[in-house]
Amino acid sequence: MKAWRVNQLGEPRDVLSLEEVSEPTAGATEMLVKVLAAPANFPDVLMCRGEYQIKPPLPFTPGVELCGEVVSVGDSVTKFAVGDRVIGNPSLPSGGFAEFSVLDQNNTFPAPSALDDAEASALSIGYQTAWFALHRRTQLLEGETLLVHAAAGGVGSAAVQLGKAAGAKVIGVVGGPEKAEYARKLGADLVVDRHSEDFVAAVKEFTGGKGADVVFDPVGGDAYAKSTKCIAFEGRIVIIGFAGGTIPQPALNHALIKNYSIIGLHWGLYKAYNQQAIDDCHVELTRLADAGLVKPLISERLSLTDVADGIGRLGDGTTVGRVVFQP
Repeated sequence: MKAWRVNQLGEPRDVLSLEEVSEPTAGATEMLVKVLAAPANFPDVLMCRGEYQIKPPLPFTPGVELCGEVVSVGDSVTKFAVGDRVIGNPSLPSGGFAEFSVLDQNNTFPAPSALDDAEASALSIGYQTAWFALHRRTQLLEGETLLVHAAAGGVGSAAVQLGKAAGAKVIGVVGGPEKAEYARKLGADLVVDRHSEDFVAAVKEFTGGKGADVVFDPVGGDAYAKSTKCIAFEGRIVIIGFAGGTIPQPALNHALIKNYSIIGLHWGLYKAYNQQAIDDCHVELTRLADAGLVKPLISERLSLTDVADGIGRLGDGTTVGRVVFQP
């Protein structure tokens, strides 16, 4: 089979190589799946660089989520059968950027019938992360104002849709007019282009001076620092990641004085501490997809041969929305 492999760490364009390799072997609780679609995610960029918290042994195939068709199952698999269309997180080092991959049944879910292969492939990490951030960690309420940074990105776009589905007023912050248009298509009530506008002033004007009740921050750095200037009384800032490259050093006296909360979310930890919460989240996301309330917007549907360029552009910050590769 064909698979993209990283033989040494570095920038995605430099280290990704399309190779002919043997099909991976599924263990007792795993399934071999034919990859139908695999989206690009920022962790794929970090993994190529050796900067992600998970560091697969070299050589490895990146691709942290996919939609696939079950080809064979291990002896202990009870949740799925050959022929099932599923989504989930591959068992590294056999990631999703290949013709075949391996999924453990505990990291696998039925693909929602309301979504096509590309859409379904993008419903796992980004939407689960956003759902946990908005509903489990910050308890976003109907009528509250949600500020989403990187609103045209993978996890940010999920937060915009889930915020609207929860009845919140959503402000999306993006970088550039093309990304602004994408955020509007997602349903954001107000879109702010940080290249030409000050989102702090925009948030204060939109909320009549109150500020944002919840800030969804996968960027860090300046995005976090400025968010503390427009956070509402009893507001919550949920930290998703640091795509901007700078980890903030929060002034806790400021959080005390303004009475807001700083909340962390590492979605992957739930696999170790509360798998049932992940399973329940997928049921809710499927319900929302069936109701037409969430639907990943796929900006690019590319072939398997385009992986190195697509992941490279994601690392450069020039992609818009979800980029999905279909073998």
